[in-house]
Amino acid sequence: MKLAILSRNSKLYSTRRLVEAARDQGHSVRVLDPLRCYMRIASDGFSMRYKGKPISGYQAVIPRIGASITRYGSAVLRQFELMGTLTPNSSDAVLRARDKLRCHQLLAAEHIGLPTTVFGDNPDDTHDLLSMLGAPPHVIKLNEGTQGAGVMLTEKLSASQGVIEALRGLYANFLVQEFIEEARGADLRCFVVGGRVVAAMKRQAPKGDFRSNLHRGGTAKGVRASAAEEDVAIRASRVLGLGIAGVDLIRSQRGPLVLEVNASPGLEGIEDASGVDVAGEIVTYLAERVRRKAVKRAAAR
Repeated sequence: MKLAILSRNSKLYSTRRLVEAARDQGHSVRVLDPLRCYMRIASDGFSMRYKGKPISGYQAVIPRIGASITRYGSAVLRQFELMGTLTPNSSDAVLRARDKLRCHQLLAAEHIGLPTTVFGDNPDDTHDLLSMLGAPPHVIKLNEGTQGAGVMLTEKLSASQGVIEALRGLYANFLVQEFIEEARGADLRCFVVGGRVVAAMKRQAPKGDFRSNLHRGGTAKGVRASAAEEDVAIRASRVLGLGIAGVDLIRSQRGPLVLEVNASPGLEGIEDASGVDVAGEIVTYLAERVRRKAVKRAAAR
């Protein structure tokens, strides 16, 4: 398999591990900075170049697209798709997952559990909007925040109103959710590859914080997700169209609830905590998809 990895930095742990796993399995692999990929789009076909040379012949591409380059990175990924390259996460799926509001709407439509969420635009509606959610504490999240950034907990109604007014003054997009107190600052990251959970870890927020993200000082340990938790993680990935996903769940009195679905989940925390070769699982899954595509094409001929 000739594999491309879209990543701004080849030295990042996740990118390095994917390169190592691909080479260990005998595949050809190259890291491409998506911002150095440029495209020709015409009715007679699609082409792309990278640092002055054509991009061609790649059978598969793994997107590692950061939030800051979502728009351009997804356009590059879409160009790969139009050129016939397989990807575990399509450009549209990446965009669905990156937009928290859209993601929650799609999951709720499929009756997948999640914290009750409200969203509104007009300041005149703030009081009634919060009444739809219920009494504080409230969790306020920026719509496109990552790694726990832009997530705030407000314990009084006046605080919720104040934060909302401030965010509206900055023209920020955000949503407001109920706070699941019984989770006690812990959540569960399920790593889904090809429709199955290959690894899971429980993350615990540091003392004095409610965010369990490892980038915020949280700790992690490998765990075995329950059948119900695995089912929710797999369904959430499928709804968004993701072959690879990090699904963050919270354990509540009414069952597992989806907090977020990450289309470019990091590998370092999950591999360290679980001891699973997640990068190898990703490459194996993608190589099998490439093989099946080749067999199908040969049969059609």
